[in-house]
Amino acid sequence: MSAALLAATQALAAETVSLVRVFKGERRLELVDHGTVVRIYSVALGGSPAGHKRMEGDERTPEGQYVLDWRNPGSRFYRSIHVSYPNAADEAAAAAAGVSAGGMIMIHGQPNGFGWWSWLLQWFDWTDGCIAVDDAAMAEIWDMVADGTPIEINP
Repeated sequence: MSAALLAATQALAAETVSLVRVFKGERRLELVDHGTVVRIYSVALGGSPAGHKRMEGDERTPEGQYVLDWRNPGSRFYRSIHVSYPNAADEAAAAAAGVSAGGMIMIHGQPNGFGWWSWLLQWFDWTDGCIAVDDAAMAEIWDMVADGTPIEINP
C-alpha cells in the first residue's frame, strides 16, 4: 500500500503543465498540459476584479498573456509564484495616464498561519490583485508549474 502511495506521489511531482489559464469571471484557474486540462481550482482575486489592472492600488487582477517567471517560498502567503505583470504595454498605458502600473502580482496560497480560514476566505475577493488559492491547491500548483510557464488571464 505505501509503495503504491509513494509511486502516485512521485508521478504527481513529475507531472508538469504547459499553460496556466485563469477565468476571472468564473473564479477558476486551470492547469493545462498540451491542450488538456489536468487540474481545476477555485480562486479569489483582487477586491475590485472587473477589468484589466491599470494602476497600482486599483485591486484588479491583470488580464492578458504573461509568464510565471519566479517563485518565493518565503512569501507572507503559503508560497507564491510571480506573474510577469506589468509588461511593456501595461507600463506604457500607465505612463500615459500618469500613474504607476503596480506589480508583484502573484499566484499564492493563504496568509501564513491562516490556511485553515480558506473555507471562508475563498468565498470573497480579498487580494490586492493577486490570484489566491487554498494551500493544498498551491502545493500542487507549486509542484506542477515550472518557472517560465505561460499564464493566460481571461476576463
